[in-house]
Amino acid sequence: MQPLSILFPLVFVALIGFICAKLKLLSTEHFNGLRHFFFNIAIPTYLFISMYQADLSQVLSANIILSFYGPIFLIYVLCVVLFKILKNMTLSDSAVLALGCTYSNTVLVGLPIIITSLGAQYGALVFIIITFHSALLFALTFACSTKQERRFIDLIKPLFVNPIVLSISGGLLANSLSIPMPDPLQSALSLLAQPAIAGALFVLGGSLVNYAIKQAWQQALVLSITKLVVLPCGVYALARWGFDLDIKTVAVVTLMSASPLGVNAYLVARQLGTQQAVMASSVALSTLLSVLTLSLWLTAIIP
Repeated sequence: MQPLSILFPLVFVALIGFICAKLKLLSTEHFNGLRHFFFNIAIPTYLFISMYQADLSQVLSANIILSFYGPIFLIYVLCVVLFKILKNMTLSDSAVLALGCTYSNTVLVGLPIIITSLGAQYGALVFIIITFHSALLFALTFACSTKQERRFIDLIKPLFVNPIVLSISGGLLANSLSIPMPDPLQSALSLLAQPAIAGALFVLGGSLVNYAIKQAWQQALVLSITKLVVLPCGVYALARWGFDLDIKTVAVVTLMSASPLGVNAYLVARQLGTQQAVMASSVALSTLLSVLTLSLWLTAIIP
C-alpha cells in the first residue's frame, strides 16, 4: 500500500476540521463539546473494546518495550541536559522542551497508520506499549520542574485518572481474565467507538487553528526534527539491530515514535507556565511536517 493512500484519509479529515474552525463554521463551544465526547467517551470506548477483542496469544516481550521506551528516555535526558547547558535554561524549561522532543500523538496518528498499513492485529501491540506513555513522560517533566512542588502520588496520578490508561488497562484485564461480555453489549460499544478516530482527527485539525507556527518557529523546528527524525531513528536502530525484532514489530515501534507531537504536551507546558509558545508552535509544525516524514518512514520500513 502506497504512503499516500494510507495518509490521505487521515490528513483529509483533519483538514476538514481545520477549515471548519478557520471559517468558523463551528464555534469554539462546538469544538469543546466534540472534544469532550471523543476524548472522554468515544476513544476510551474504542480502546477498551479493541483491547477486549484483541488476540493476546502472542506474549509481549520486554525487548519490544525497551526498544520503544529506551530511546525515548535517553533522548529525553539528553535534551534536558543540552537545553540546560547550551541554552542556559532552567530545569523546568529544559524538561518541557524535552517533552516536546519525545511525546508522540500515538492514538490519533500512529495507531490508524499502523492498523491501515500493517493490519488490525497489531492494534493490541500498540495499546499495550502506549499504556504508560503519557504517565511516564508527564511524570518526568513534572519531577524536573522547579516551579511546582509535587508529591510522589501527584506524579503517578495520571496512571489512575488518564482515560487512555484506564480504558486500555480495563480491556486488557477483561481479556486476560476471559470475562464474558454479551454480544449485544459488544456491538453497542463497537457502535459507540466507530466515530472515535475520525472524530478525534477532525477535532485535532480544528485545534491547529489555535497554534501559530510563527510564534517560535525556530525552536519549534528543532523540536520537530528531533521528534520526527532523531527519535524514530533511535527506536528503529535499537529494535532492528539491538534486539533483532521482526520487521513488522520494528515498523510498529518506529511509526509510533515517528508520530507528531501530541497536543497534551502543550497542555503540560501551559500548566507549568513555561515555553507555551514553543510547544504550541511545535504541535502545529510537527503535525504538518509529519505528512512528509511519515511518508518517508512508511516507504522505508513497511515490507
